[in-house]
Amino acid sequence: MFEDLQSTIFNFSESNIPRERKEILSPLIQYIKNKLTKNEDVRLNFICTHNSRRSHLSQIWAQTMAYHFGIHKVTCYSGGTESTAMFPKIAETLVNQGFEILKLSETNNPVYAVKFAATEHPVICFSKEYNHPFNPSSGYAAVVTCNSADEACPTVFGADARFPVKYDDPKAFDNTNLMDVKYTERSLQIGEEMWFVFNEINKH
Repeated sequence: MFEDLQSTIFNFSESNIPRERKEILSPLIQYIKNKLTKNEDVRLNFICTHNSRRSHLSQIWAQTMAYHFGIHKVTCYSGGTESTAMFPKIAETLVNQGFEILKLSETNNPVYAVKFAATEHPVICFSKEYNHPFNPSSGYAAVVTCNSADEACPTVFGADARFPVKYDDPKAFDNTNLMDVKYTERSLQIGEEMWFVFNEINKH
């Protein structure tokens, strides 16, 4: 894993996560544990309305933490109730936290390769609907990261489980003096909570 990213992760701590957030994460932890106990593949699809900010952060951090703790058989995806584009500030924020990112296409909806280690396959990110052919069509957990997607998708087709793990949208601070701070804050919150999820699994 890249050294700067390891330095970011080194500062994560269970004590930083409020009890109510741990309770929200607990069903997801149990789902992953159950899958691994049965030696089944774990597919996590992080879903938000536009698949532009929180769902990408969650996908990337979850895949990174599974690697960090040596938990195999985990593949993370993301999608939305509609397709837009991964917001450029997400890539900038993640680079500042130690990831390496390659922009693979120059379109209205660019494809990014997000690397957390030099020798591992990157996380491929672009905005898409949750049921896009790039994502699994069945046998996955839908992890819903925003209120509007939770309301817009009372049923996520193909999912064998559904977990609301909602985060405040840093978009609220776009084009303000707090933009950098709030994107950094949200990414670190998601990273730390995904660290907690996979650390709990790693204990057993």
